[in-house]
Amino acid sequence: MALKRMDNVGIVVEDLEAAIEFFRELGLELEGQATIEGEWAGRITGLGDQHVEIAMMRTPDGHSRLELSRFLTPPVVADHRNAPVNALGYLRAMFTVDDIDETLERLRRRGAQLVGEVVQYKEAYRLCYIRGPERLLIGLAQELS
Repeated sequence: MALKRMDNVGIVVEDLEAAIEFFRELGLELEGQATIEGEWAGRITGLGDQHVEIAMMRTPDGHSRLELSRFLTPPVVADHRNAPVNALGYLRAMFTVDDIDETLERLRRRGAQLVGEVVQYKEAYRLCYIRGPERLLIGLAQELS
């Protein structure tokens, strides 16, 4: 059987509402929010009985999703937000935007910080990394052609 699609990328956050608002500002749409709890969910994650608030964010084209999760129980056990981009297993999400400068300006008002600088890759892209809510690493790409 062939792979059908990638459904979503998940990120654990402390402040779910702030993360939702940041990703809305980026251009994602809130698809829905829910509370996931109980032993059945823990059988999937291996965490046992859990209580998690989630928000599913969808890209405007409808093809990609970002699942934001806030664990109430069990408590968060590790924090990778300050790891450098070359840390093993480090997660970052990359988004294509129409205008990288305008997007950066809007996201800076929500606390985003440029990690390095905006660079141009050949005649194809302008690229950068930012730290978003809770120091999450997010890549931005602007297609030039």
